[in-house]
Amino acid sequence: MASDQSWKEKYLQELESADNREKQWKAERNTLERMLVRTSLASEGQTPELDRLLVRIRKDLRKSRVDVDAWKELQDQIDRQVALLDEHQASGDKKRSFFSRKEREPDPKNGQTQQPKPEIVSEADNAPGNDQDIEDNAQRLRIARRVGQLLGQMLTQVSLEPAAETRARALQQSLLASNDWDELREGLNHVAELVIAAVTRSKREFEAFLKRLDERLELLREHFSAQSSAQSGRLDASENLDREIREEIERVGLHLQASDNLEDLKNSVSRHLASIGQAVGRFRTQESEREQVLSGQLEAMQEKVAAMEAHSEQMQEQVRKERLRAMTDLLTELPNREAWQERLAFEYNRWQRYSHPLTVGVLDIDLFKRVNDSYGHKAGDRVLQLVAREFRERLRTTDFVARFGGEEFVVLFPETGPADARTVVDKLREHVGKLPFHFRGEPVTVTFSAGLAGFVPGDTEESVFDRADRALYQAKGAGRDRVIISAEAVS
Repeated sequence: MASDQSWKEKYLQELESADNREKQWKAERNTLERMLVRTSLASEGQTPELDRLLVRIRKDLRKSRVDVDAWKELQDQIDRQVALLDEHQASGDKKRSFFSRKEREPDPKNGQTQQPKPEIVSEADNAPGNDQDIEDNAQRLRIARRVGQLLGQMLTQVSLEPAAETRARALQQSLLASNDWDELREGLNHVAELVIAAVTRSKREFEAFLKRLDERLELLREHFSAQSSAQSGRLDASENLDREIREEIERVGLHLQASDNLEDLKNSVSRHLASIGQAVGRFRTQESEREQVLSGQLEAMQEKVAAMEAHSEQMQEQVRKERLRAMTDLLTELPNREAWQERLAFEYNRWQRYSHPLTVGVLDIDLFKRVNDSYGHKAGDRVLQLVAREFRERLRTTDFVARFGGEEFVVLFPETGPADARTVVDKLREHVGKLPFHFRGEPVTVTFSAGLAGFVPGDTEESVFDRADRALYQAKGAGRDRVIISAEAVS
């Protein structure tokens, strides 16, 4: 029974490992789907037909399953639309080049270069249009850079085929460094292909894991079947021995009743005892052979179980690392948005049960865009890393801080009301404002603003966060570098 219980525990452990692996695969797929939605939104505005195809992608992502074959056909349609865009743009470039040459061609009558005819320019065609084009191009570049960053995060969280990963790395560099919109647009179109490749690979890996698990469980089933057969054989052998002994004893009794000669009786008893001895000897021989077979099977199974345990431990460790990585922001090494949602749900349920004070804080670095524009994205990343380090080291161990996105951070203050939380955040704000940031030899002051909101009866996870977020914007509007507690009532 103890052995059966042990096998049952091993089986349940393997099932739990498979369940954890499936959850990790779903988390990876969720990350990829979000990135694909953002990429499709960034690519809109070219043609109505292309926009319709991108909308279809987002609709498909809301379904529980994605038809890969249908998506391949969808990708072909998108490729055709992109090719038409490229042809249209090439035709426009050729047309502009033609008119440019015409303006410079000499007049065949006098041999002098023709001057371009003056154009009638309306007010609507004046400089603001050029400014709009510049702004649109800048917006496109920002989108491409952001997609490049998301692609880099994807490559750290999922595994691709070597060829696909090489292409993804090259695509990431192009999105982060190129200023050619045609090249960037082509790169954005390839992101969807990489997402499909990553999802497909993750699915194949999970299917391979299930296949290996099924093979190991089949080995266990065969072992249990062999054990059952051996037990059945042992019972049959015991019954045969018992039957033979009883039959021989009955024969001895019959001979005792029928025999009058003592010598014949002695010989008869001796023969029956010899038969009984032979039956016992055969039983012992069979049992010895059976024990040797079972011993060999048990040794083989012990080796297989040891291998399964080692593999299970490796998978559990891998799942633990993958989960930790999936819940951590790569740049700041703080918990990410997914980890925040999980912790917020836990603290919210705890607050509903015990009604202990609980405060949410939303923190945002002031004028962060100026740092990026003036000193580059590397300087901006360095600011995020150093500020995140101060948050991690100077907040209390009971508090929970995460990077919500961009230059925005969120904090949970369990067992703490808004007033006490404000004291903690103010001390942190003053310390960050004194940090010695230097870029290109220039001292730069970095500050942040914060909004706080405490949970009150009737609150939900979303409502208290929204109130804290609005308090943050009040702090921004009041001059930045300050903390404001939400005074709003629950709506």
